[in-house]
Amino acid sequence: MQWLDWIAVVIFILLWLGYDPLMGLVARRAGSLNADMLTVRAAWMHAMTHRQMRLVDSQLMGHTISSASFFASTNLLLIAAVASVLFGGETAMRGLIDVGSEVATIRLLEAKLALILVCLARGLLDFVWALRQLNYTVALIGAAPEIDHEGDREAYGQAVGRVLNPALGSFNRGVRGYYFALAAAAWLFGSVWLLLSIVSVIALLMWRQSASPAANAVRAARRLLDRN
Repeated sequence: MQWLDWIAVVIFILLWLGYDPLMGLVARRAGSLNADMLTVRAAWMHAMTHRQMRLVDSQLMGHTISSASFFASTNLLLIAAVASVLFGGETAMRGLIDVGSEVATIRLLEAKLALILVCLARGLLDFVWALRQLNYTVALIGAAPEIDHEGDREAYGQAVGRVLNPALGSFNRGVRGYYFALAAAAWLFGSVWLLLSIVSVIALLMWRQSASPAANAVRAARRLLDRN
C-alpha cells in the first residue's frame, strides 16, 4: 500500500473505534439522540409496570425484534457477498477491477474487501447480541408482577430498562456498521475517496444525533418526561 492508503486506513480505524467515545463527549455537552432515548425508554418501562394489560408493550417489542432480525439477515447476506469475492480467487478480483474500482494489486484489493468484511462482521455481532438482549427484555416484561408499591414499580422498570437500553444500543451500533461499511467500500475507488467518505459518515452521524429534526423532537419529549 502507498503512504496515503495507510493514512486513510489509520484515520478510518480511529474514527470508527472512537465514534462512541466522541459521541459520549458530545452528549455530555450538548445532548444527543441516543442519550435522550435512554430517558425515553426508562419512562416506557416505568409506564409498563403500571399497565395490567401489556399488549402494547408486547407489540412494540415484537416490532423491534423483527427490525433487528431483518437487519441481521441482510447483514449476513452482505457478508456472504463480500466473502465470495474476497475468496473467489484472482478471477473475481479482476472482475471487480473491470466494474470500475481503482486499478491495484490483488493484495491491496483483498485488504480493501477485508476492511468492508470486518465492518459488516462487527455489525452482525452487534445485531446478534441485540437480539439476545431483546429476548431477555421480553421475558422480563412478561414476568412483570402486579406491584402495588410505587417504589417497587420504579425499581422493576429501571431493571428492565437496564436490559433494554444496552440491547437497543447494540442495535444502533449494528446499523452504524452499514455506514462504516459503505465508507470502507469507497476505498475501492482510491484512498482519497476513503478519507472523504469516513469524514462524511462521521459528520452525517453526528448531525443526526445532535441537530436533526428527530433529535430535536426527542429532546423536547425528554424534557417533558423529566418534568413528570
